Amino acid sequence: MDILLIGGLWLNGSAWDRVASELEGLGHRPVPVTLPGQGTGSASATLDDQEAAVLAAVDAAPGKVMVVGHSAACTLAWLAADRRPERLTKVVLIGGVPTVDGQPYADFFEVRDGVVPFPGWGPFEGPDAADLDGEARRAFEADAVPVPSGVAKGLVRLTDERRFDVPAVLVCPEFTPAQAREWIGAGDVPELARAVRLDFVDIDSGHWPMVTRPAELARILAEAAGTV
Repeated sequence: MDILLIGGLWLNGSAWDRVASELEGLGHRPVPVTLPGQGTGSASATLDDQEAAVLAAVDAAPGKVMVVGHSAACTLAWLAADRRPERLTKVVLIGGVPTVDGQPYADFFEVRDGVVPFPGWGPFEGPDAADLDGEARRAFEADAVPVPSGVAKGLVRLTDERRFDVPAVLVCPEFTPAQAREWIGAGDVPELARAVRLDFVDIDSGHWPMVTRPAELARILAEAAGTV
């Protein structure tokens, strides 16, 4: 199956290299998506540009696809379900949840000179980054791509309620499935509260399992792709 892989803030398509290699070995066709402004295009890229890149990858696939979003890009994966529900077999969300309609995509960090640079490890100390050693952190920082403000502050627009019919999987890295269920039950994640089918999968990692647990993450994705 074609599996689209969309990284979160500061990541380009190469962040998925080891996961993609594992998925190929498991018989799937991984398609890491390098987003405009995050490895391709300029700092003037917008959320609409990133959405268009994801939809182009969906449309280019020969058949139905599974779309995987990580962190903030869970919203991009969910937008794919909103725009192309008939083309998706499943949407997988890793370490994040979809932003609701009308809210900014990822207005979490300071904008400087028109971009959101990687803010350093301070905001991620604790479970998020506990499994990243010094070498992994230095490599992450070296590869981090500042995110255009037009992406981070772009407003999310959801229009097609058929997105709720697309089977969804929430992969839980730095939080547990029990915590995720609690958040959803409390009304903190309204988009997933309305999902017709939502499964939860735990992975013992920090926020970036494609870096620290690529083989395990690939197995989780392959299992999700084989269970429609």
